[in-house]
Amino acid sequence: MATCWQVLWAYRSYLIAICLPIFLLPLPIIVRTKEAYCAYTIILMALMWCTESLPLAVTGLFPIVLFPLMGIMDASEVGVEYLNDTNVLFIGGMMVAVSVEHWKLHKRIALRVLLLIGVRPALLLLGFMLVTAFLSMWISNTATTAMMVPIGHAVLEQLQGSQKDVEQGSDNPAFELQEASPQKEATKLDNGQAVSASSEPSTQKTQEHSRFHKGLSLCICYSASIGGIATLTGTTPNLVLQGQMNSLFPQNGNVINFASWFGFAFPTMIILLTLAWIWLQVLFLGFNFRKNFGFGEGEEEQKKAAFQVIKNQHTLLGPMNFAEKTVTVLFIFLVVLWFTREPGFFPGWGDTLFANENGQSLASDGTVAIFIGLIMFFIPSKFPGLTQDPNKPGKLKAPPAILTWKTMNDKMPWNILILLGGGFALAKGSEQSGLSAWLGEKLTPLEHIPPAATAFILCLLVAIFTECTSNVATTTLFLPILASMAQAICLHPLYVMLPCTLASSLAFMLPVATPPNAIAFSFGGLKVSDMARAGFLLNIIGVLTITLSINSWSFPIFNLDKFPSWANSNTSHCFPSLPNSTEPGL
Repeated sequence: MATCWQVLWAYRSYLIAICLPIFLLPLPIIVRTKEAYCAYTIILMALMWCTESLPLAVTGLFPIVLFPLMGIMDASEVGVEYLNDTNVLFIGGMMVAVSVEHWKLHKRIALRVLLLIGVRPALLLLGFMLVTAFLSMWISNTATTAMMVPIGHAVLEQLQGSQKDVEQGSDNPAFELQEASPQKEATKLDNGQAVSASSEPSTQKTQEHSRFHKGLSLCICYSASIGGIATLTGTTPNLVLQGQMNSLFPQNGNVINFASWFGFAFPTMIILLTLAWIWLQVLFLGFNFRKNFGFGEGEEEQKKAAFQVIKNQHTLLGPMNFAEKTVTVLFIFLVVLWFTREPGFFPGWGDTLFANENGQSLASDGTVAIFIGLIMFFIPSKFPGLTQDPNKPGKLKAPPAILTWKTMNDKMPWNILILLGGGFALAKGSEQSGLSAWLGEKLTPLEHIPPAATAFILCLLVAIFTECTSNVATTTLFLPILASMAQAICLHPLYVMLPCTLASSLAFMLPVATPPNAIAFSFGGLKVSDMARAGFLLNIIGVLTITLSINSWSFPIFNLDKFPSWANSNTSHCFPSLPNSTEPGL
């Protein structure tokens, strides 16, 4: 019997993938409507995403097959959703991010900021959080965490090593930061066990260093998730929201763009990052703020040694080369173009030079990102940089471009591109099948609940759901339903869609909740209970911060006090000209 159960467990993914479609078949067989067919597809994909019986991207391909065969959408219409403007923005943003990462510009920025902030315990935590959050605004959260965690542990090991040397009267050689190797990983696993070191003169010091290691690891992975919410391209759920808005409300007038998103999400990120720093400092360093900020502790040797580690690594990078300078200039140019394309509060270059008949910009944020990405293929990484071709003696070889196709192809997350497309296809199918309208009618009793309470409850629900499900899958499933609900009860759709999108990034409690958490956990020293204890309150803080932002400065940015005309449907009877009850305090 035990052998039979072992076989079933080994084949569980295959069994789930085969049995789920069969188990759900009564729905489309008994209820022969397009709404039921679309509901079958959504429920099937939701369960597949939750169980991960198939890769997330593979499940994202289901609409290409199911929607045409069920008569919900034409195959050509479904295919368009897999490379719409939001996916183009994702590709362009990743091209720039890959270039920044390839030329190690992100490491130079990180080390430089840490040199400026210093290595006092509380400031060290703040420094790593600021650097990680800033980098996560522009490049992958996973890549940022993978780079910052080894740097953080190298600095802390130097601090701990210096303490031993000062007490034992020996000299400590400079610690050289290296990439994690299998041997080093094994050492970390051994050190992660609860065994007291005989060389440590004080058990209290050992516990303090252990808590500091845990705190720094969590600071890095949490700030990577928090930093990603600040920009439209910072994390994938933000792009899911933009794509869903453009798919469900094509006449929305580009209400979600880089500038409007930044104006709303950046202050939210700053507040949440500050509160997270305070909470993690109290949890892992204690309430002795004088000691946390390194005053009067007589540990200057440790701080100097840790500072030297950062300085040595910065020195090893050498001066900025031509490629790094070029990427820096192009990156700044990209951000400026994004902010000034269609800012809203003054005429931008997009709606002035490239306007359509309605005065709106023909160029999108995706156009700008692809433009900068293409330029990187035209510029050599060295100038002049000619070298002798080893394969053809006597002939000169030109240097590679700033961005090559091999580099882009190796580091581009194509699976996320497919996953995004599947989500956009689901949203479009829900609209065309009539499922969105049906859901909206069923959700009309919610209009008697205060809008602020509705947004808070939904935000909390998404924050809980995203702990065990991909944040992309979470937003993909929730946003079309929330849009239908908002239309039914005459709420501005963004009043519920914005906070739930941000809440999907609040995956702080479990190592499997998000890749940054898993990376921090893999370095040893952390227990699941440590992450759950720190993440639980941080989730609550995050939901409260998002609730504050959606009920305050988001109103003038997105005009949330009125039901927009572009959200009106044939089934809704809302009046766009009248103020809605989403005003703060109502």
